[in-house]
Parts: sequence; C-alpha cells; structure tokens
Amino acid sequence: MEPSAPSAPSADVSFRQASPPELARALRDARDYTLALFDYFLEAGLDAPARVPRLTIVNPPLWELGHVAWFAEWYILREAQSSHPAAAQRASLLNRGDDWFDSNTVAHDARWSLDLPGAGAMKTYCREVLDRVLDKLSRTPARDEALYPFRLALAHEDMHGEAFAYTLQTLDVAMPQPPSWPAPLALLGATPREIGFAGGSFTLGSPPGHGFVFDNEKWAHACRVAPFAMDAALVSNAQYAEFVADAGYEDPRLWTPAARAWLMQQQRSAPPGWQREGGQWLARRFGRLMTLAQQEPVRHVSLYEAQAYCAWAGRRLPGEAEWEYAALSGHPSLRWGDLWEWTCSPFAAYPGFAADAYREYSAPWFGTHQAVRGASFATRPRMRSAKYRNFYLPGRADMFVGFRTCAL
Repeated sequence: MEPSAPSAPSADVSFRQASPPELARALRDARDYTLALFDYFLEAGLDAPARVPRLTIVNPPLWELGHVAWFAEWYILREAQSSHPAAAQRASLLNRGDDWFDSNTVAHDARWSLDLPGAGAMKTYCREVLDRVLDKLSRTPARDEALYPFRLALAHEDMHGEAFAYTLQTLDVAMPQPPSWPAPLALLGATPREIGFAGGSFTLGSPPGHGFVFDNEKWAHACRVAPFAMDAALVSNAQYAEFVADAGYEDPRLWTPAARAWLMQQQRSAPPGWQREGGQWLARRFGRLMTLAQQEPVRHVSLYEAQAYCAWAGRRLPGEAEWEYAALSGHPSLRWGDLWEWTCSPFAAYPGFAADAYREYSAPWFGTHQAVRGASFATRPRMRSAKYRNFYLPGRADMFVGFRTCAL
C-alpha cells in the first residue's frame, strides 16, 4: 500500500503572527506532513536506523521523527525555558526521551545505535504529544510571549519537514505520490535578466513587537548598501551546463584553495545526480531518472560551485544585505522562493546578538557557516520571509539550494 501524500499547505498565514486557532491548524498540518514523509522512508525499509546509510548530512528518519515530537514536548508541555539539559520542569512522556532525542547531548553518530521504539510506537508518541499540545494551546492567551513556544515548535517541525524532503532526495527514495510542492518554474518569463538597484539605507533584520523572531534576526538595525545589479532569477540548468561544458570543474583558476580541496574530496564534475546520456543531461529526482529541465534553476550546488561559476561568468554572489534589500523592494521582476540561495556573506551575528531559549540554534554556527536566503519549493509557505536567515556549511549541496549572480 502506498503512503498517502502530504497535505497541501492549509494557508499562507505566517507562523510568526499566527493566532491560537491558526497555530492549531498549522501544528496539525505540520504533524500530518511529517508523518506522511516518514511513511516514504517506512515503505523503503529505512525506518530502522541500521538500514540507513551513515552520512553526516542526514539523521536516521526514526530518530528525527522522535526528535521533532520531543522538541515540542520539551518547550511546550515540559515548559523548559532554555535548551539546557536540566531546564525542563516536567518529565518526558517517554522514560528515556531525553537520552534518545536531545540533540545537544546525543552525538550525531550515536543516533544509529540507540535502542529506539519502533515506528508504530514512535507515531503513537507523536500523536500523544500533539494532542496534549493542542489542548494546552486551547487554553493559552493570544499574546506573543505565551505563544512563543508553540511558534518555535512549529518552525522547528517545518524545518525538519524540509530536511525530511531533502533526505528523501539524498537517499534516492521514490515518492509514488509526490507532495503538493510548486515545481521550480521555468525562467523564460523572468525579464529583465538583471535588475539595477539604487542602493541606500534600509532596515536589516527584524524589529520587536511583530510576533515570533529568530534570534539571528535580532535586532533590526540601519544598513547601507551601495548601488548594485542582480539577476532577476536564479542561474538555470542550461546556464550551469555551459560552465560544465567549458571544463569549469577542471580549471583550478576558478576555485579557491578551500574549494579545490573540497573538489578533490568530492571528485565531482557536475552537480550531484546529473548524468550524461545520448548528448543530453539527465538528473535523478526522488528515485527517478528524468531529463534535466533546461530552464529550471540549477539545484544541489555548493557554495564552492556557485563561487566557481561566478568566477567563470565574471560575476559575483550577492551579499546578504543586498539580497534582503532586493527581496524587500517589491520589484515585479524579482523572483525568489524556488530554491534557497547562497550569498557571499559568512553567517554572523547582528550587533547585540543574544541567544534565545533554543541556545544552539544560531550561536554555534557563526563564522563556520554561510548565510543562505530565500526559501525553496519544499519550504512551507508559512515559513517564508525575506527576513529569514538560513545557514549551511560551504560544502553542503544536498539541500534544495541554488544561486543568482550580481554584476562586479
């Protein structure tokens, strides 16, 4: 029996300002989506951690499913004021919940060897946590402070939902009934190719008093950007194929020392999943080999590959502030949200940064990760925001990520 398809997003209401009834609907939707995606792993026999490849870029799906429910239980039902291991005011519904699912204390490699409950018991735990969360939400006043843990848990689950989606791609798991994602659209209508922005001062980051804010967006502050010109749309498969055909992966002049070291380890000559056959490029997408759509944005490229393409094309990546300035401009030709987008900015704290309750969300990654902006086709609509700062290691390419370029 094929697993049921995840439900389409119920509404485009931002989770940041969602009211208690809107949050209740979104939390149900998120859990249905998580469980539906998990069922694809279950059908593929990847529910048991021992059968899941030990990769640094994935978690065993069974562990990840339990972690999502545990996180909601930790902050909402157990009323933990921080992620400190002793912060919870109540015990978990599971006798060993903290030993299994606290990502701060359970090392990544250890997640394959834990004595976890089976898939059926894990689903029961997920449903029980959700029922209790919704009951508590029904008695919670509609104030930002009171709703903070519910919004945090929803955002966390939506992030893991997207991680489930790109893990399915990484593990080449088939989805007989694909989710109702919008496909990255063709770029033919994205004109002009380049948009000029006058630059100037604007407010970078999120202000207080507007609902939920991630700690790395705090706080809004004045920022000035110089005039710049940026692509209206992401670099396409066809454009990137020209770089590949021109031996871009073999030209050391296009790659930084760190990128060359990464490239030698990867032994890559095209984006992952690309295969040349009969004079055309094919690509693997969720267990299927299909013709590469020439006008779709190129996906699954690392920061190093994006930088090398820019060097080849005589262009550059946008800075994080430039990207946000452009996204907030409302320019009718600027399209974003098909794929996450690399910027040239290292992930760094804004002035006066202080970690929130989820202490490890941002602070450990400053300086080592790269700022990524936008959203992808697998990002839930309620999560999309021009202020949202994502971040990944420069060598990661398993996410639904691409890039656009700016004039030098």
